[in-house]
Amino acid sequence: MTDEELVKGCIKENRSSQDMLYNIYAGKLMTVCYRYMENRMDAEDVLQEGFIKIFDNISKFRFHGSLEGWMKRIMANTSINRLRKKDLLKGTQDPNMIDTPINESIIEKLDGETLIGIIQKLPVGYRTVFNMFAIEGYSHKEIAQELGIEEVSSRTQLSKAKKVLQKQILEFGGFIENEF
Repeated sequence: MTDEELVKGCIKENRSSQDMLYNIYAGKLMTVCYRYMENRMDAEDVLQEGFIKIFDNISKFRFHGSLEGWMKRIMANTSINRLRKKDLLKGTQDPNMIDTPINESIIEKLDGETLIGIIQKLPVGYRTVFNMFAIEGYSHKEIAQELGIEEVSSRTQLSKAKKVLQKQILEFGGFIENEF
């Protein structure tokens, strides 16, 4: 079944089309939610809330981009709204900044799950801006509008997120080197 057929079935509230859409895309969309949330349970809650929004608004999808991209945007926005409701996007602590370059061989040893785990350890504000900019492709202007912050704050949060990630990757690299 094509995406267009799935969308048409979902518009008609056809249960098998809804189930198929969910089964095809839930894994990929869970990854989006998990990048923003601090734990799997919160990510699953956001996934369910996001799918409700998808099914409620599926008739507005016009195929001017990919269905998957449209749904990922809904999941990212739902995640951001959840963080905003919990008031988790305001103020983050300034970690120790470092300027040591990262050894490329360390990065090559990281698998996707480990990298997501490292990203999840970021303070909420840093993680949100990092995800929106580096992964979702938002501009700093869009991030500022979406989060209700200044554009310079978005840039600062991203810079700090990168420095914290660098530190965590270096620490992980030390663990790898000590392992052998």
